[in-house]
Amino acid sequence: MHEGIVYRSTGSWYAVKSAATFYNCRIKGRLRIKGIKSTNPIAVGDRVLFEIDPSAPMQGIITEVLDRTNYIVRRSVNLSKQIHILAANIDQVFLVVTLNNPTTHSQFIDRFLVSAEAYRVPVILVFNKVDTYDNQERKAVAQRRQLYENIGYSCLEIAAMQNEGIEAVRDLMKGKVSIIAGHSGVGKSTLANALDPTLELETAALSEQHQQGQHTTTFAAMHELENDIRLIDTPGIRGFGVVDMSPQELGDYFPEIFKLKSQCKYHNCLHLKEPQCAVREALDNEQIAASRYQSYQQLLEEDTTYR
Repeated sequence: MHEGIVYRSTGSWYAVKSAATFYNCRIKGRLRIKGIKSTNPIAVGDRVLFEIDPSAPMQGIITEVLDRTNYIVRRSVNLSKQIHILAANIDQVFLVVTLNNPTTHSQFIDRFLVSAEAYRVPVILVFNKVDTYDNQERKAVAQRRQLYENIGYSCLEIAAMQNEGIEAVRDLMKGKVSIIAGHSGVGKSTLANALDPTLELETAALSEQHQQGQHTTTFAAMHELENDIRLIDTPGIRGFGVVDMSPQELGDYFPEIFKLKSQCKYHNCLHLKEPQCAVREALDNEQIAASRYQSYQQLLEEDTTYR
């Protein structure tokens, strides 16, 4: 029996790296992951056990998926009640945001952060294109950065096209498995290319797929860069969504709300109209940002947030 890491998935075949060798592997029978209803039993980043096929030495059969530290999902395209696992065992996600061209709204950032908290995936916010902003826009970036740093999120400012701030991103990626996420046009592929110019063709092609909105693209791949950096490319990352979350649970994934919930009068407080709510008191005292509370309300009101 051999242990390896899944680097690529094409639906039926998996490229598994064990030591320094890649094996093309299939799944043994109907492999199921306990407690997870997903359309794919194995994802890029999974640690697996496999047997080498005696008749084809570079092929194997995956017999077991080892426990995951975390994973990220999107809704299944065809089966709304199921999820598709995009990647597993991720050390961090770099969420690239821009003030304009395109605009990354606070609600999108907050939705992303809630999902990441729910699946135990650390997020670093990367403010890109800072070289194109005027003084007023730079102040807006500084305010937004301070908001998220006060909550506890790490933030960076970069100009990927100018290769500025890339070293700070590279340092954080060393020895880790990372994902670059964000809207089309924010500079995800530009950042990836700045980290390693040899990625250019592949990331450019994936960027075009994002711009065309091909939600059905489900294949992911892990790339090895210098400095022991492993970068997972995940078509469909836009669909990183809030799935199967109860109203009472939602506030737990806003760190500043979670910190205060024990001070509310009612243990099941939804922080809406309940009396003696510590969260709304903090909002009134500007200890919680209005934009974050609005995002919380919006998620709470959506039917898709919980069933």
